Amino acid sequence: MGRFHRHADGTVHTHDHGEHEHEHAGRDVGDHSGYETGDLRIEVLEEILGENDRTAAENRSDLASHGVRAVNVMSSPGAGKTTLLQRALRELNGRVRIGVVEGDIETPLDAERLGETGAPVALVNTANGFGGECHLDATMVRSVLHQLPLAELDTVVIENVGNLVCPAEFDVGEESRALIYSVTEGEDKPLKYPVMFRAADVIVINKVDLLPHLDFDMAAFRENLAAVNPDAVTIETSAKTGDGVTEFCAWLSAQ
Repeated sequence: MGRFHRHADGTVHTHDHGEHEHEHAGRDVGDHSGYETGDLRIEVLEEILGENDRTAAENRSDLASHGVRAVNVMSSPGAGKTTLLQRALRELNGRVRIGVVEGDIETPLDAERLGETGAPVALVNTANGFGGECHLDATMVRSVLHQLPLAELDTVVIENVGNLVCPAEFDVGEESRALIYSVTEGEDKPLKYPVMFRAADVIVINKVDLLPHLDFDMAAFRENLAAVNPDAVTIETSAKTGDGVTEFCAWLSAQ
């Protein structure tokens, strides 16, 4: 079954991961004539999203009961998300009490890296009982929330599975969303993956230390970003050198 995404008005649209163009109006869910299931397919997807949203609300309620807010951190693979979070956790140590839900398809490698900062980490491997999904959903997050000392935390950072499509489609109980984007990915990504860029509250433009070595047009990227999310906050960082990490920490600690 192809993937799907949801628009701001609640409309869902199914698709495969291949690149394509489409338009929607009102409750239009796209042309699904290629699928024999037709309307039944849409009904099932809406039920899936509805169940996810109910669980996300439970996550949000449990977090709020402990005075904790959650931030969903997303990116493509290799954008520098884990390295940036390592630096941020170390910089905020002693000032903001942060726990982490780490999402990966396989391995505890990133969870171990973040655990080295002293932050409590709860790992979700989606290959273990969740079908190897390329995103976290609310049920996956709920399955490990109890592993974190919520009563002792201010913020839970949810590091989502590396993917520029599916993570944006699932509410996991977060209050805000950050997208870590690497300049090595090119200026066109906001136009190619508008759902992800539109879903983010802050766009962290990472690996800016590489700009002298790349044919990258920052002005073109910002123009493309403005076309899909004109209200997004942007922060330029280098997870390698530490540039901009303080600004990212300021945003993170304010959530």
